[in-house]
Amino acid sequence: MLDFIYYPVSWILWFWHRIFGFALGKDNGLAWALAVVFLVFTLRLVLYKPFVKQVRTTRQMQELQPQIKELQRKYKNDRQKMALEMQKLQKEHGFNPLMGCLPVLAQVPVFIGLYHVLRSFNRVGSGGLGGFGHSGGMTALQNANTPNYVFNADDVQSFLRARIFGAPISAAITTPKAQLEAFADYGGIPHVASIAAVSIPLMIIAGLATHFNARASVARQSAEAAANPQAALMNKLALWVFPLGVIVGGPFLPIAILIYWVSNNIWTYGQQHLVFGLMAKEEDKKKQEAQERRTQNAPKPGAKPVDPRKKTPAVTDAPATDGDATATPPSKNGTGSTPKSSGKAGASSGKSGGQGNRKRSGNRGRPNQKRRR
Repeated sequence: MLDFIYYPVSWILWFWHRIFGFALGKDNGLAWALAVVFLVFTLRLVLYKPFVKQVRTTRQMQELQPQIKELQRKYKNDRQKMALEMQKLQKEHGFNPLMGCLPVLAQVPVFIGLYHVLRSFNRVGSGGLGGFGHSGGMTALQNANTPNYVFNADDVQSFLRARIFGAPISAAITTPKAQLEAFADYGGIPHVASIAAVSIPLMIIAGLATHFNARASVARQSAEAAANPQAALMNKLALWVFPLGVIVGGPFLPIAILIYWVSNNIWTYGQQHLVFGLMAKEEDKKKQEAQERRTQNAPKPGAKPVDPRKKTPAVTDAPATDGDATATPPSKNGTGSTPKSSGKAGASSGKSGGQGNRKRSGNRGRPNQKRRR
């Protein structure tokens, strides 16, 4: 049913086991442990960009908290209107709530796939280890010859022989004694004490890593986001309940799964500090550029501030010299010519003067005509 998850996980695990098995030996427990670790690193590297988007979405959500609270207060009696306004606010700011939980959701099928593949290696003995084997009177050797997805029968036997400090990598603290006896053909029957000696430190490390990852996330939350009752409840669960769950559930998990949990938390811790450090540098750079722009636009010491909205006056020609007392003052266009108003006045005066002269000359001629008569 979930083969689309099981086969990719198997291929990645097979690839890394081939590499480390070539260097350390294919039955070496460290080779299988490193294959599990680098399986985690490979998958988390694929999910790196979604993780960055998740962090940016979380920060954007914190920045929008004041506006979200205002909408909740304003439309507290109209749920439909509140939902519409929330969608409008998210669209305006390019906010996608799904990106906040996508990386976490993507890790769930990966964990399920790895858990199933590793437990499927334990198909030895009557009924198989962990209930994944076949019932009936089949011998351990016959079950060990059963391939496991992309792993052939020889790979399955190699995984069953792999041990770390004497503990099979596929065994858990709570593995029944009858099932542990199935390891007799693969390095001898292991003791529960040897399994616990490897599992308990891994459980503690996984629990502490889960706690410190949650603490790093909570420390970066804004005061308004942390004050939210739902966020406060989730913070308490992440800080205390989830780490405790890892420790309590650890005895039921094979050593290989505990290695997965430890390496996944260590990757998360380092990735958080890397991403948050890069984002802090980006914010500092933006602040520095804004400060430089303000410094460049600021007036120099002693200079009168100039309003950029006002236009600067046009530059005029030099004024007349002292020797030319009758020089015409510069006009608006800077050419020094007579203004239009004065020219019109001179023309009108000349016109009236000419008409007066013609009138007087006409009057002089009329008496002479009378005398002649």
